Amino acid sequence: MAETNKGIEEEVASAFVNHYYHLFDNDRSSLSSLYNPTSLLTFEGQKIYGVENISNKLKQLPFDQCRHLISTVDSQPSSIAGGCGGILVFVSGSLQLHGEDHSLRFSQTFHLIPVLQGSFFVQNEMFRLNYG
Repeated sequence: MAETNKGIEEEVASAFVNHYYHLFDNDRSSLSSLYNPTSLLTFEGQKIYGVENISNKLKQLPFDQCRHLISTVDSQPSSIAGGCGGILVFVSGSLQLHGEDHSLRFSQTFHLIPVLQGSFFVQNEMFRLNYG
């Protein structure tokens, strides 16, 4: 198959990734606006449900300052029941913690669901550090 031009899902994915990691690195408590009551985060194998629990988990991470360096962003359109298309986003990169010499490699996946014209929320998210 021939490679297609950059699709709307890639534009949305790129904008989302920039927004998400900017908030994470600068104003983590604001990330709660990206989730809804049915959202599910799997963080290092631990399942966390709903806006409040996800927000608490992210705020309680054992570091205050960090910087994400994104290596790759891949995206695909996804279809869900009812025909409204979501976007699957896969991110790989490194996480630099304040005061640490070495960065940590990570992978993260988001399933974005449209809510309003041009607006999305995170339905599913998975995060893993990559060791080795």
